Amino acid sequence: MSIASLTDPITPEGGNTRFDNLEHWMQGRTLYGGASALIAYTAAVRAFPDLPPLRAGQVAFVAPTGPEVELKREIVRQGRNVAQVRSEIWCEGKCTLTAFWLFGTQREANAQHPAGKIADWPGSPEDAPVTMTGKGPAFIQNNFELKKAQDISGPGEPVVRRWARLTDREGLDPVSELILLGDVLPPGAMRAMQRQGPISSINWSFNLLDTAPSTRDGWWLSENASQHAAGGYSSERLRLWNADGQQVLDGMQCVAIFG
Repeated sequence: MSIASLTDPITPEGGNTRFDNLEHWMQGRTLYGGASALIAYTAAVRAFPDLPPLRAGQVAFVAPTGPEVELKREIVRQGRNVAQVRSEIWCEGKCTLTAFWLFGTQREANAQHPAGKIADWPGSPEDAPVTMTGKGPAFIQNNFELKKAQDISGPGEPVVRRWARLTDREGLDPVSELILLGDVLPPGAMRAMQRQGPISSINWSFNLLDTAPSTRDGWWLSENASQHAAGGYSSERLRLWNADGQQVLDGMQCVAIFG
């Protein structure tokens, strides 16, 4: 029922909505970013059910999101092939998340360039050792399984890579699954931090490379890599691959590094 607690209360009409039993999805005092992004996406597709496949998303995590919200969504523009939709989450009269979704029909290809193979393939998820059992924020402990996908630990190259899957995926379509899972790892800059301190996602932008992604037994390879960190912020590249090494999502994120 954990996934249902995020999606069942959302109606096509939007507006005032209450979510119960969210304690398993919390990250500190706010809802985990992937969960709040899923709420905004679900609000959009339930309001406008005839949209073409999702191609990209831009999500801004503005402020902490709690259980009592107002859901707003609108079609900004709908053309012959592409629809652009805005959805927002408001709490106590203030916007806490704003998202811009790009939906597009498939057209005859005038360019073909598949994503490159992943460097340093860690091997299959079935052979990887389990990690983070009973550790981490509530949303990880209650909803995700993680396995190691790199040899390094502690300080070093600012890259964090893990196999990840949801413990409960029932009733979740593949695109919603990637939105819920895409922000699961800490930033790669964590390995470059001089001391432990809080971290917070500010935004997340991504392109879907496959509009109908699939994998084996729910496992996705997730990677966060810091491209540049200074002044209390890190620019991160976020990527997801399926269990066969096919890249399905390419994204960027700005992360606040405190402490």
